[in-house]
Amino acid sequence: MINGAHTIIYASDAERARAFFRDVLDLPNVDAGGDWLIFKSPPAEVAFHPAAPPESGLHALYFMCDDLEATMAELAGKGVEFNSDISEARWGRITTFLVPGAGEVGLYQPLHPLAYDLE
Repeated sequence: MINGAHTIIYASDAERARAFFRDVLDLPNVDAGGDWLIFKSPPAEVAFHPAAPPESGLHALYFMCDDLEATMAELAGKGVEFNSDISEARWGRITTFLVPGAGEVGLYQPLHPLAYDLE
């Protein structure tokens, strides 16, 4: 049966993106050979949002945190560039930041029940 998930982020500069995940986000990793780093993901969830084409079939990555402002301040202190102000929604608080060489990812403080620690 399924025992994990492997997320792929396509990057125009994979070396810079890997360095960012290693040195700025401090994610543990293994070297699969030739400096091809594979990172341990934080606990994860998968959600399906309704969408019509052309958005249907697109995928997004959002890192989760307990305190959005504190996490933003910590990351900004490491030079992370945020692309947006905080958006408030019934289900969570969201912003986005740049991954060098790989574009934008989200940062999310959920306000809904969490699934990632279910047995």
